[in-house]
Amino acid sequence: MYILPMKWTSSLQSGPSLEKAVSRAAHEVRERIGSQSADLGLLFISAGYRSEAVEIWSNLKRDLDVRHLIGCTAGGVIGGGREVEQQNAVSLTAAIMPDVEIRTFSLLQESLPDADGGPKAWRDLVTCPPEAKPHFIILSDPFSLDADALVSGLDFAFPEAIKIGGLASAGASPGENLLFADQRVASKGAVGVALFGDISVEAVVAQGCRPIGEPLAVTESDGNILIGVNNVSPLAYLQGLFEKLSQRDQELLQTSLFLGILMDPFKKAPKQGDFLIRNILGLDQSNGLMAIGAMLRPGQTVQFHLRDATTSREDLQLMLSKSESAKWNKVSGDPSEFGAVLFSCVGRGA
Repeated sequence: MYILPMKWTSSLQSGPSLEKAVSRAAHEVRERIGSQSADLGLLFISAGYRSEAVEIWSNLKRDLDVRHLIGCTAGGVIGGGREVEQQNAVSLTAAIMPDVEIRTFSLLQESLPDADGGPKAWRDLVTCPPEAKPHFIILSDPFSLDADALVSGLDFAFPEAIKIGGLASAGASPGENLLFADQRVASKGAVGVALFGDISVEAVVAQGCRPIGEPLAVTESDGNILIGVNNVSPLAYLQGLFEKLSQRDQELLQTSLFLGILMDPFKKAPKQGDFLIRNILGLDQSNGLMAIGAMLRPGQTVQFHLRDATTSREDLQLMLSKSESAKWNKVSGDPSEFGAVLFSCVGRGA
């Protein structure tokens, strides 16, 4: 029996109506992959469509003609080789995935197993049987779920699995993001999909950031709110650092500032590349507090980073050229058999 090869495609559409934009994206996707229903869809929606998405979600999934669907609202969307920010748009990626088992899931912070929970608790959480060797795509709300704890738990239960994903970026405060998983719509927690079977997944990380200042100790935090570093507010620290920077870096600090969290807490002399880069979601000028796209805890080592377009682009191109997927693509000759899901930081500039 002939089995169709895996096939990927994507479409980006914009306009005042979410329903019409999704309809155009679905039409373009169907033209490329044929009459067969897609096995998996990834849908990303600009913040301006939020209210309409809640009202018509059940119709959207039907119109998209996909068996499984996850997605979220975002500050900007990428698809079909284009990126759109500051205006309404949708990005739809669809894939035909023969011989691949697909399990979607949605969860809340309180549903995460505790520290004593074994691998079975984590397998049950993401609906994976014991014999499965899955890979994961995860979309999380930064205000309501500790994504680091989720990934750490999945690392514990599935040490060989690739985990990729991003943070919903359409909201500046709790409850403003939306997360989608099949028929479910939520404003908190996380959604995801487990993929196992005849599939190979590779994670390519290009941070494109360079550190400024010096490593700092988190002296006070509350969830994802950074209250103090080295016993001063983050804003007070940055104000002191600003005068020491070059004019170019002073400009970047105002538009492309990020916080790096040291990945190895035992690293004595951290350098560029040792930090996990997280978005700065907001800043309270009145008290100097800062909202970060990750849960924080006192004692962590952090360092502010800057990102510029040239550094980002060069880093991304280098990492992609080294990837196993690039090598297989040259052998196959059919790029549609390979899919890439790009999670870009808000200020990436690449």
